[in-house]
Amino acid sequence: PRGLLGNDSFISTFDDPGAVTQGQITATYDLGCFAGALMAMGLGAKLGRLRAIGLGCIILAVGGVLQAASYSVAQMIVGRIVAGVGNGLMTSTVPVWLSETCKPEYRGRLVVGALAANITGLCTAQWLNFGMGYIPIQSVSWSFPLAFQCFYAIITTAMLPFLTESPRWLAQQGRRSEALAVMARLVGRPVDDPEVQSMFDAILKGLQHEYEAGRGSWKLFFTSDSLHSRRRVLLGAGTQFMQQWGGINVVNYYLPVIFEGLGLSRRLALALSGCNAINLLFSTVGGVFLVDRFGRKPLMFWGAFAQCICFAWVATGLSQDSDPWRSVAVAGVFLFFTSFGMTWIAVPWMYPAEVNTQRMRIAGAGIATATNWICNYAVVLVTAVALESVSWRYYVVYAVLNVCFIPIVKFFYVETKGRSLEQIDALFEGSVAGVEAPASHSDNFITAGKADIEMVEQAPPAAK
Repeated sequence: PRGLLGNDSFISTFDDPGAVTQGQITATYDLGCFAGALMAMGLGAKLGRLRAIGLGCIILAVGGVLQAASYSVAQMIVGRIVAGVGNGLMTSTVPVWLSETCKPEYRGRLVVGALAANITGLCTAQWLNFGMGYIPIQSVSWSFPLAFQCFYAIITTAMLPFLTESPRWLAQQGRRSEALAVMARLVGRPVDDPEVQSMFDAILKGLQHEYEAGRGSWKLFFTSDSLHSRRRVLLGAGTQFMQQWGGINVVNYYLPVIFEGLGLSRRLALALSGCNAINLLFSTVGGVFLVDRFGRKPLMFWGAFAQCICFAWVATGLSQDSDPWRSVAVAGVFLFFTSFGMTWIAVPWMYPAEVNTQRMRIAGAGIATATNWICNYAVVLVTAVALESVSWRYYVVYAVLNVCFIPIVKFFYVETKGRSLEQIDALFEGSVAGVEAPASHSDNFITAGKADIEMVEQAPPAAK
């Protein structure tokens, strides 16, 4: 409830929660997201991508109702955890579904576009918090914004019947006629088209190849294999780790509180938070045109550099007790969100779905998303206390962390821009980070290679 922490009615209802309690109320949402991300590893494979997303929406809506009806800290925390479980399930599954149903050249733009829709929701929430301050019924001023999250969950659930399930998952379940029909629908061609038939055959061969390679199991996280599965899982999770410890939620969760700490009125603090959300939205839209043009590595590299400068800027502005320097700090916050929106907001959500092997894709995405949320929890929990204890010095820590991320991105990460999933597999199997992958047999949204296998051994698909 970021912007609600300073709401007078909220403070009164929950007995003036201190910094530690505020941190728990805010951060327990991330614990729920962590649990939901882990659940996605099994549910995404068992239920399918769309049903897993739908289940996440329902759980999120239940959590929203619990929060809006809360009149104690314990009930609020339960509602936050429940809503988090739903969100974690969705955020793990959506990038995988996108990667399995789109062409390589559109993959980055589609993921960034989905995140832009997410930021639209953030803008709505920020301005809703601002507008609710004028409502005479004080309890509504904080309960309605919490209940409003159910609206987007309901809209998403209503749209799911009009979307197509992942053809890879359908083929994996033995539902071959449906998989073939979905492929034909996605490329806009009849099912008997030679190209559709060729892509369908590639999926079946990929399933057979996965079966022959052996079961996908947790042993892959602790041993090396020819596909470099462990390295690929770690690289995907690493992007989420760096995104969170790059400092986004240091300022995002507590932005109105930070602005009030600069001596601004609550009304102005909420208005600036809303303006910043719009700034983030436009920056994210700008990232749509950057991610597939410049690639994932350059965005992470230069994004970390820019975020380092911004945190140094904010720390400098806050260290001086004068209005001009406070303006410098506010400008630094806005510039941080601009750089984040154009770079780090999207790459960590697409990269795990791109680099993991087919049989480990949903598991790898789940682990990466779980990494995001557990790091989010740690950052948010510490921030409430740290801001009270060390003030502006806390931002110096994140300036240093961003400097550390620059060489990690430079020397350990590979570029996935414009490559099909099969080409990315070939790139890792060659175990040379800088080489060009061999040309794939098809650059379409469905590629030959290892199909998405559940983390249990499955019977081989029957011959067509």
